[in-house]
Amino acid sequence: MNHHSPRFGRALMAVTTGLALTFATTAFAAPGSGHGKGMKGGHHGCRMMMSRLNVTGQGESRIAPDLAEIQLGVTSQADSAAAAMEQNAGQQTAVIEALKGAGIAPEDIQTSGLNLSPRMEYPENGAPTINGYEATNMVSVRVTDIPKLGEVLDAIVAAGANQINGISFQREEAGEAEDEARRAAVEDARHKAEVLAEAAGLSLGPVIVMRDAPVAEGPGPMMMRAEAARDASTPVEAGELSVSAQVQVEYALLTEEGRKACGAHGGKRGGDDASHEDGEAGGQAAPADGAGEAGSEAEADSAAQPGTDSQSGEAPAAD
Repeated sequence: MNHHSPRFGRALMAVTTGLALTFATTAFAAPGSGHGKGMKGGHHGCRMMMSRLNVTGQGESRIAPDLAEIQLGVTSQADSAAAAMEQNAGQQTAVIEALKGAGIAPEDIQTSGLNLSPRMEYPENGAPTINGYEATNMVSVRVTDIPKLGEVLDAIVAAGANQINGISFQREEAGEAEDEARRAAVEDARHKAEVLAEAAGLSLGPVIVMRDAPVAEGPGPMMMRAEAARDASTPVEAGELSVSAQVQVEYALLTEEGRKACGAHGGKRGGDDASHEDGEAGGQAAPADGAGEAGSEAEADSAAQPGTDSQSGEAPAAD
């Protein structure tokens, strides 16, 4: 939500799109009304002719995984609990040795679950009875050589593994892909803002605020694991991973009158005749609010006109 100074009125324009967009327009006095009389330059007029536009940009990049994680293990059944555990231990030991023989380092093998439970029978006319025991031992395995993943799966099945609960693909270093997704998100936000500003008959000003918004994890990884579980045998295709980013950007919006005022204020320094938009060529965007935002307006007005009251923003009356 945008907070405006109590000195100015507020108006909200609802935009019916699939995006979360908000216009907040600051009211301003008509030229010649006397408001702000005695102020120098276009700084005050620039602020008064400025509106705000909030847009959300989405970006995505794709990258090949370099790591696979597998959940696998052995389930054994026997008449007694001790026999089920003993049988399971022998089979799981053979599976772990097969993993090491396939080139998996010991530190990449970790026990993730160990269960022992009775097998129950429920006769139609009688009390439930125990009909043996079932033991399960699961391990989580990291495979860093993805092209060998199919061979690893073949080796563990041959050694006695009878549970493969899923394969998830990951990327250990995804910094470049994340940066690419952020750039795409910023470009997307800019494009949306330009389209909306043009449709409203306004000029897009500089960025006022930009935030890197967290992206909620979607169902993609779960779907990937489910697919791998259905197809948990060689060949295995790693495919690509999707890296997403989201940014929230607040732009200034200017009328033609406001664009000229802001351009003149930002471009003429000393004998420089060039006129620039605020925020371009290293310029700093003027706040669209009043003195309520961290005192930025009061400081800017006071700097522009020595002797200005920094609390009110108005020039003191002449003696």
